[in-house]
Amino acid sequence: MAEIVLERVYSIRLKHKMKRYPRWLRAKKAIRYVRRFLSKHMKADEDKIRLDTKINEKIWERGAQKPPTKIRIRAVKFDDGVVEAELLE
Repeated sequence: MAEIVLERVYSIRLKHKMKRYPRWLRAKKAIRYVRRFLSKHMKADEDKIRLDTKINEKIWERGAQKPPTKIRIRAVKFDDGVVEAELLE
């Protein structure tokens, strides 16, 4: 059984980051940004980050053109390097 090494809660701002992309790409880029953010802050590879389906549903809730302005996530890092993230709200 993998043990918890690190557990943190993040509030990720997406508003200003996603305005630079075309409207039809914003939700897709937001998912990539969340994955990159977690890999940087949790010090893990991007391929070892597991996002919960509720995060994906929350970002795509209003369609591809209007992702939420910010999202709160609880991230847990295990001793084997895997990071699992779930929606806090």
